[in-house]
Amino acid sequence: MKLPDVVRRAGRSLREAKLRTFLTSLAIAVGAFTVTLSLAAGTGTRDYTEKLIQSNVDEQLILIASDQTVLGSGDMSGATQAGLTEYSENQGSVGRMSIKMMGSDDLDKIDKIKGIEEPKPVVQVQPKYLQFEGDERKFTSQIMMYGSGLVVEASAGSLPDSGAQLADDEMVVPESYLETINIDNPKDAVGKKVTITLERAGRVPAESEIAEAMASGGPTAVAKLAGSETKQYELTIRAVTKSPSMAVMETLSTPQIPASTALDMYNFATKGTDYYGKYPAVTARVAADLVPEDVKTGVESAGYYAKTAKDFQSMIFSVVNLLQGIVIGFGVLALIASVFGVINTQYISVLERTQQIGLMKALGMRGRHVAKLFRYEAASLGLIGGVIGSAIAFAAGTAMNPWITEQLGLGEGNYLLVFDPLSIAILVVALSVVAIAAGYSPARKAAKLDPIEALRTE
Repeated sequence: MKLPDVVRRAGRSLREAKLRTFLTSLAIAVGAFTVTLSLAAGTGTRDYTEKLIQSNVDEQLILIASDQTVLGSGDMSGATQAGLTEYSENQGSVGRMSIKMMGSDDLDKIDKIKGIEEPKPVVQVQPKYLQFEGDERKFTSQIMMYGSGLVVEASAGSLPDSGAQLADDEMVVPESYLETINIDNPKDAVGKKVTITLERAGRVPAESEIAEAMASGGPTAVAKLAGSETKQYELTIRAVTKSPSMAVMETLSTPQIPASTALDMYNFATKGTDYYGKYPAVTARVAADLVPEDVKTGVESAGYYAKTAKDFQSMIFSVVNLLQGIVIGFGVLALIASVFGVINTQYISVLERTQQIGLMKALGMRGRHVAKLFRYEAASLGLIGGVIGSAIAFAAGTAMNPWITEQLGLGEGNYLLVFDPLSIAILVVALSVVAIAAGYSPARKAAKLDPIEALRTE
């Protein structure tokens, strides 16, 4: 029996049982729908993340640390984002993560590594509180150094030219903070003063100092001797930066101050402690004619840990791949359930068409042709289900993309669901193969039917 004849007969058999064919294909379509959407979401998320990294992170920057723990957060600045919250006298911090710090010797050593330019210490500044001009309230927020690898875009005001720094008395704040300080227009924030108050814990005075203070000023002098010390910095908002809504770039939603001012604040806060003159990490630029990944090898050979922009991108991708795998897993479960539907459908079809099979074999149709007929029917079920599921996923995803973009704030032209025609085609073909495998046993049963016994069946 020729192949076109087998295909036509398989199609005729499926049409004769339209409802059963449709329901079995629909079960496969559910799995195809889930897998297609998850593949599209994974592709879209990776594309968007890659664009975000390329547009917001200086790809020639490298983050270096003596302790691998520092690089585990995936933050090029070394800071964490806590947002702007109202200050309370009762708040405080508990403990400090124990890490191996870096000092001036490390800076000198890193500066001598081939391909490294402008190594700078990265410090975290956590002031006691901030006060914005025209607002009596006090707020807390972590502050990061300007120019620590993240590229920002101003929605109001102006930013320094590429490679330049803010003036010592300037700062930039993210748009996300304006609502908290009751400013509607970003332009109204430019030029406002921000007072940053830092507090340094008092030292433990010696017994002789306590005795001398008691003798000269009594308990008041002793309390002053052991009390904490505060220092204020007044900075002017030079620009308001756009704050992306996606979590992968949370550190862009943090106030930024000049590196020199941040270092001065850090030194004030840590003076008298084991952390004075020591830093958790160092950022450096890789020479423009060199590849950061190649320079990273030299940094690691010098005994340090290092990460480039591509490393942080890979970290994000690993999370995306994990989530995508979980969703695909649910789709696979649906496909496994549909496999049993194909097997059941094919067995029923064999039972219902036993006499037809006997007649075909009596007229000279070979067993392998009978098996091929049922395999083509199974393949058609997989093909129909795959096409239906993928088509619905494509239509629904394309229709929902603008809404998803608006809700997530991805920006014009960016979509979460990106459909790859090749992936969809491979998925449909794979579903056909799976359906053929599912129909193997019923096809084999049909091929082995004895024509005389089959014709006797009522």
